Amino acid sequence: MVQLQSLIDSWKPGKSVHGYTVVESRHIKELELDAIRLKHDKTGAEHLHIARDDSNNVFGVGFATPPENSAGVPHILEHTTLCGSRSYPVRDPFFKMLNRSMATFMNAYTASDYTLYPFSTTNPVDYKNLRNVYMDAAFFPHLRELDFKQEGWRLEHENPSDKESPIVFKGIVYNEMKGQMADAGYLFYSKMQQYMFPGTTYAHNSGGDPANITDLTHAELVHFHKTHYHPSNARFYTYGNFPLEESLETINSKLQEFSPITPPSAEKIVKPFESPRRVALTCPIDPMSSADKQTKMSVSFLTNKATDTFEGFGLRILSDLLTDGHASPMYQALIESNLGSEYSANTGYDSSTMVSSLAIGVQGMKTEDIAKVEETITNVLKKVQQEGVDPKRIEAIVHQMELGQKHKTSFFGMSLMQGLSSGWFNGCNPVDLLELNKNIERLKTEIAAGPFFQNLISKYLLNNPHKLVFTMTPSPDYGAEVAANETTRLMGKTSVLTNADKEAIYQQGQALLKNQEKVEDVSCLPTLKVDDISKKAKTFSLEHSAVGSVPVQWRPTSTNGITYFRGISVIPGLTPEQKQYLPLFTDSLTSLGTQNRAMSEIDDEIRLYTGGIRVSPFLSTSHSSIDRTEEGVSFSSYCLDRNQDRMYDLLGSLVRETNFDNVDKLRTLIQGNASALSNSVADSGHVFARTNAGSHLTPAGQASELYGGMSQVQFMNVLSQKEDLSEVSQRLKEIAALAIKRSSLRLALTCGDDQMSSNEKVVQQFISRLDVTPADAIAQTAFTPSFENSFFELPYGINFTSKCLRGVPYTHEDGAKLQILASLMSNLYLHREIREKNGAYGGGAGYAPTGGLFSFYSYRDPSPQKTLSTYEDSVRWVLDRSEFTEQELAEAKLSIFQRMDAPVSAAEEGMVVFTEGITDEMRQTRREQLLKVTSADIKDVALRYLLDQQSSHCILGDKQK
Repeated sequence: MVQLQSLIDSWKPGKSVHGYTVVESRHIKELELDAIRLKHDKTGAEHLHIARDDSNNVFGVGFATPPENSAGVPHILEHTTLCGSRSYPVRDPFFKMLNRSMATFMNAYTASDYTLYPFSTTNPVDYKNLRNVYMDAAFFPHLRELDFKQEGWRLEHENPSDKESPIVFKGIVYNEMKGQMADAGYLFYSKMQQYMFPGTTYAHNSGGDPANITDLTHAELVHFHKTHYHPSNARFYTYGNFPLEESLETINSKLQEFSPITPPSAEKIVKPFESPRRVALTCPIDPMSSADKQTKMSVSFLTNKATDTFEGFGLRILSDLLTDGHASPMYQALIESNLGSEYSANTGYDSSTMVSSLAIGVQGMKTEDIAKVEETITNVLKKVQQEGVDPKRIEAIVHQMELGQKHKTSFFGMSLMQGLSSGWFNGCNPVDLLELNKNIERLKTEIAAGPFFQNLISKYLLNNPHKLVFTMTPSPDYGAEVAANETTRLMGKTSVLTNADKEAIYQQGQALLKNQEKVEDVSCLPTLKVDDISKKAKTFSLEHSAVGSVPVQWRPTSTNGITYFRGISVIPGLTPEQKQYLPLFTDSLTSLGTQNRAMSEIDDEIRLYTGGIRVSPFLSTSHSSIDRTEEGVSFSSYCLDRNQDRMYDLLGSLVRETNFDNVDKLRTLIQGNASALSNSVADSGHVFARTNAGSHLTPAGQASELYGGMSQVQFMNVLSQKEDLSEVSQRLKEIAALAIKRSSLRLALTCGDDQMSSNEKVVQQFISRLDVTPADAIAQTAFTPSFENSFFELPYGINFTSKCLRGVPYTHEDGAKLQILASLMSNLYLHREIREKNGAYGGGAGYAPTGGLFSFYSYRDPSPQKTLSTYEDSVRWVLDRSEFTEQELAEAKLSIFQRMDAPVSAAEEGMVVFTEGITDEMRQTRREQLLKVTSADIKDVALRYLLDQQSSHCILGDKQK
């Protein structure tokens, strides 16, 4: 703390250093950090440095990129910028650096009005390497036309080598956004934004609408970069414990090439509506959901300017008071009443625009209930405005903020940057956004002085003409209309092509193929070496004891005054039917309430005394056999040390007393789960495909499919249509009789040394109330792998694929070789073939060290059959190579240790041994095995585990493909 204070003393406003002038320096006590705001003297670039005792350092550079249309120029530029630059003239330095680094995070993303390029790492050399690559990419990219065609869009023969094959649209972003626009939640939010902010940059889709992407030209992309990717339009962010002076000196040396400009202006302030507006659009039908409950609607209100940070703080809390949790009035009126299955994607306070908004809406509703939902929202607002808010709920939200300040995750710096960015790009002082305590104290004063939240409701929600009632109803013709639009656009471009144009398209396709196949010299890229990887795995000091008969793992460490609790209760011998019910059972424990208390009352106490209670199915594969699993229930929570007794009381009452006969709440839960699962498929289809393909190969794979795969999606949608839930209630009771017994329980606690004794006392009380009946000893049924192919037809116009094969358990020496094989195949072959050539948004191979499955996958893929062939070809590619170079092996190893050695929060320390039974000795052995893998090892395991071996496949997507 002394060190941080002295940093503030030495960085006073007005200080000049390396071409910068300090604008402001402030100590933020509640977050244990110093914030220093600077301005670059020559160009005007802004810089925010957060000094904090954290080794996971962050760098980010961003630019204001408000779009002028929906052709997606900010998004396509984000991709193309990372395709080679002045100092690093290789095809894709970004993806290559993923394997030459120990970065804990690397990415780039496009928001509605800015683009950000961030990374984080704990290694000082790595930090400098990545900073150089990122800055060169942002300020000095090649922006070659071929890269624009590959990443954005192009006309090309379906088979680039066959002039007789039809000419079609291709492009990575084009296919990505086809998939994105098929995501019902994203479609709803983006279209709502268009009508909420007409005449502004927010009315355009910065990611790009496929219907407009094909209008963008390469010249427009280059011009956008020239006018927007300039230091005068930039924000720099640094965080952590690396010295600020060195960063400023390096950045300044790059910026000296530039002269100041006036950044382009954009219309961000919407002209307020004179009266409320209504917009009704259509959307695709979800084949997995109830046909009569697929309408979505919301009521949105224009609120405060982003620069009024306290008003925004108050509105964010008001949004939580209205909508968050079982006790919230909107939840009770809209969701518990079953008017809708869950909130709409835009529900809540949205500060991503220069003038913020607040929306309340539902999805999974009947079309005929639109007027009723709107009336209900208005009535709830009027009631809260008249009656006020329960002070206990406000106290609970303030408690969550206090707990959030103390609960530091391993990615605190990155989360901080993401939370500040929208406000910063829209004129806020980012340091003001950090001062939570100041806002909390002012909030208490405002509440004491008068009806604070009631006044906000009157001002923004009841007497506000800038109100949009937005609805989307499913149409059976939606998919056909989108496809017809694409055909029309394609015909419009191809019908005017001359023979010379067609020849140029063919030659362009050949040039692109040649460029993608070219073997590059990447020695210009900086890299860490295998010697930079620690030979020893990081370990944590653990203690083990028994409280009663229950084994307890203790991790005594500094936790900033928080106790972290986790429990696992093994349930042997669950039937497949019971496994499908298990996710519903675990959700029921935090949703149905008890015989004596409503869930709304319990939920308020959970928020007032804990950081939340989470219960979920537990699944672990044996470290010695992929045909043995441990299954059951995992439950966890955390709290301020002063609230330990409250946390355990709440956990105990939910575990022992949940009212499974509360069928009204059960129906609400089922419908919400069904809707959420269905909506998640469009965004995570590759995960569902991989889960399904793996479900035939191991018992853990089979259980994963039942717990969270397409089987669970379909199962929950079947339950959501049941009128009589008595049978469902009975199934949950049967599982409750098997779950969370003393004899099958183990616990893990992380807390300060001085809190172990107090925790032990309350844990003893918690355990004493549990069922003492011993768990039935049921032998696991022998599992026999089968090799099957599955297809799920979905109306996305884009596809997801996977192929899975059996591997080996964690302790088998071939596991390390298979891990590195997957990395080599992804980075050296599959990325090029699936993403660059085939135009899918993503694809690769992976090996699950604990699950023992080798898998291939593709994401938002226009040509799934071609991808399945690519999986086969990748194995032959490995075997046909003479050898892998030491550099290639080093990069594969770096990519694996990047994940293995990523920092973890205090709550996660020692959890691998608790959940998986993997000891420090096993982890160290695995580490040594990975480090010594050779080229011969790679070819050996490819031959034995992948070539002509039985496998399972799954495709989600378009039947016509």
